[in-house]
Amino acid sequence: MQSMADAETADTFGCHALVGGTPKVSFWTRRKAIDTITAGHADSHQLKKTLSWPHLVALGVGAIVGTGIYTLTGVGAGLAGPGVILSFLIAGAVCACAALCYAELSTMIPASGSAYTYSYAAMGEPVAWFVGWSLILEYTLVCAAVAVGWSAHAHGLFKMIGFPDALLAGPHQGGLINMPAVFISMAVAGLLALGTRESATVNMVLVFVKIIALIVFVVLCLPAFNLAHFTPFMPNGFQAHVPEGAAADAAKVGVMAAASLIFFAFYGFDAVSTAAEETKNPKRDLTIGIVGSMAVCTAIYMIVAAVSIGASRTEVFSKSEAPLVFILESLNHGKIAQLVALAAVIALPTVILAFMYGQSRIFFVMARDGLLPRALSKVNAKTGTPVMMTLLTGVLAAVISGLLSLKDIAELANAGTLWAFIAVGASVILLRLREPNRPRVFSTPLWPIVAPAGILGCLYLFLSLPGKTQLYFLYAHLIGAVVYLAYGMRKSVLAQQERA
Repeated sequence: MQSMADAETADTFGCHALVGGTPKVSFWTRRKAIDTITAGHADSHQLKKTLSWPHLVALGVGAIVGTGIYTLTGVGAGLAGPGVILSFLIAGAVCACAALCYAELSTMIPASGSAYTYSYAAMGEPVAWFVGWSLILEYTLVCAAVAVGWSAHAHGLFKMIGFPDALLAGPHQGGLINMPAVFISMAVAGLLALGTRESATVNMVLVFVKIIALIVFVVLCLPAFNLAHFTPFMPNGFQAHVPEGAAADAAKVGVMAAASLIFFAFYGFDAVSTAAEETKNPKRDLTIGIVGSMAVCTAIYMIVAAVSIGASRTEVFSKSEAPLVFILESLNHGKIAQLVALAAVIALPTVILAFMYGQSRIFFVMARDGLLPRALSKVNAKTGTPVMMTLLTGVLAAVISGLLSLKDIAELANAGTLWAFIAVGASVILLRLREPNRPRVFSTPLWPIVAPAGILGCLYLFLSLPGKTQLYFLYAHLIGAVVYLAYGMRKSVLAQQERA
């Protein structure tokens, strides 16, 4: 009788799947075996287990609560008006479906790599490559977007110490390069390179600062709450559409257009899954980290969005790059506004830290699998971290954040994330059908409904993105296809084992 592990090994190396005991050629010729997915790597390519569930919850909250609430609340309100609350609800519901799927897969496959690793086990190497490429797009661009958001809050500080205007804004704003964004990208990369536990501990402290600042904002704005600000509730309608009289390539507006952008504000829980190999008790702690961080952050977002609209009209605060600070100043809380801005300056780097951490691990695992040069997956003996990949991620984020605008970066990051979430939902469905009896520490409730709902929701949000964003996403993946065909397809570990 062939064991489950033997059957998967046959599928991985012999390009077969067992169906009713009869070998059948698989469409996806290379799949990782779940039972041996982290085995066989030398110590120099293994990550150290240093994290527990409080670190993971803080990592998730640190990743989720950031530029989305401090900055994109205003951008979303400009697209949807008060209906931005529905945008938050829709984006949160889609992310909740994805989070439940992530929780099942991360506890069943406790390995770094997130959606890339799950896709490798469920759908094969070609799909895994493109999911990994989407994650690279997501994580690097998120780091860059948050760096730009941080720069908006730190602008006054850098100007005070003598930075010229040309070095405080990118070309899209008439400057040369956004140096504050470059600075924070490289500073966070340096912190991560020092060690995972050290950076996670700093992250926990900064997350606490960030949450306190949001509580202060809510308390001070509640007395000014005015229900009249919620009328008209959806001035630009529900469906994503280009406004009448605008150019065909103009940005879409409406509740769904805002949801497709605000989606950026919700994801971050997937960064928790990239910490699987560094978690002491992954079967328990990953579920707490993923589901717990999503629950906490959804509540925070809904409250802050509602209070923002109640305290100020959307057409007013939507024009500000730092809307929460703007609202406090308009209510004559100037000193508190400065403290909230300072809290954002101090705490927004937690988002960069979480996503840069995740990106370096995605790079690391793809290099360890041979889809990228394996030399990049070397772990530093002292810190237990992939220093080279971490610094490379920092450089990429610094270049992008120094030159591009927040909105363009966020929308393109969303495109990559949406396709990664689609792959996770599809992986849950395929593994449920192919291996229904495999032990699952956490089971996605009502998976035949939740997983397809997550997939369809992500497709709808993707179609609500601007046409140019979808086009850029296609171009990025055409480049990815060339890289895979020229290098990864021949150099992957599985390809070499097949030739052996």
